[in-house]
Amino acid sequence: MYSVDEIKELLSAFNDSKATKLDIKNSEGEHLVIVQKKEYVSVNAAEPITVTSTVKAPAATETIQSNSPFIQPEQSEQIQDGSSAVTSPMVGVFYSAPSPDKEPYVSVGTKVNKGDVLCLIEAMKLMNEVTAEKSGEITKICVDNGQVVEYGQPLFMIK
Repeated sequence: MYSVDEIKELLSAFNDSKATKLDIKNSEGEHLVIVQKKEYVSVNAAEPITVTSTVKAPAATETIQSNSPFIQPEQSEQIQDGSSAVTSPMVGVFYSAPSPDKEPYVSVGTKVNKGDVLCLIEAMKLMNEVTAEKSGEITKICVDNGQVVEYGQPLFMIK
């Protein structure tokens, strides 16, 4: 079960982001959804936030629908030049390097092999590696270092 401190940390990061919905499922099958209506330029902590938790995860054969403006992983955006998107597997903060004083994992033009680490996504103080699902060359980096990313948001384009 999510602790109160974990939920407070998520809410803090969520309020600082441009995201309006946070949907997290952990390995224990717990499901946390946070939705916030952001109608004004400044966000007030007193605005309504809905938090629900369930234990049942969807069956592997169920299709999950999303209104996300970002590319869904199953769509793997195919550009005319044959590039495909590497999308964020979760909501979190994007880091291009293992630490601030290190070089980024990849840059435009870097050739990668399937399984190579491309970046880190920090979620709930855990660093999660995002790896290449195919070999190719990085043609575009779609987000900035330190940017909050949503599930399904394109991070890189690989050709």
